[in-house]
Amino acid sequence: MSIINNKKAFHDYFIEERYEAGMVLQGWEVKAIRDGRAQIKESYVIIRDGEIWLIGMHISPLPTVSTHIRPDPVRTRKLLLKADEISKLIGRVEQRGYALVPLNLHYRNGRIKLEIGVGRGKKQHDKRDTERDRDWARERERIMKHDTRRSSRND
Repeated sequence: MSIINNKKAFHDYFIEERYEAGMVLQGWEVKAIRDGRAQIKESYVIIRDGEIWLIGMHISPLPTVSTHIRPDPVRTRKLLLKADEISKLIGRVEQRGYALVPLNLHYRNGRIKLEIGVGRGKKQHDKRDTERDRDWARERERIMKHDTRRSSRND
């Protein structure tokens, strides 16, 4: 079940591969995510010292979070992947123009998982092409819907 989708990632990147990663979270973060207080639009994934880290994901703490901790809403969070997946990702990211992008935050067997994608950045003209194709698909659906109504009335 999806919690948050990062629509901006599909606008800015051609996503070629997807991986599902676990996250190292604190208790208050899990409660806040379950309450829908997370945002991944401005976040990104980096590789440092052979480990994968999520930077910039904002989790707003609940007002009822305990008083003895000072929550940091945008702290750097470690992502958990298998060693062979991490080595594959390191190889892909070192190639020119590839980036790791957070795509989706979701539940899997009661645990919160993050889907990350290996993406190649889109140029401005690619973004325009994608938007034009999407608009044409929407218009085509509208025309087809209109034509099926008209043909059913003529019968």
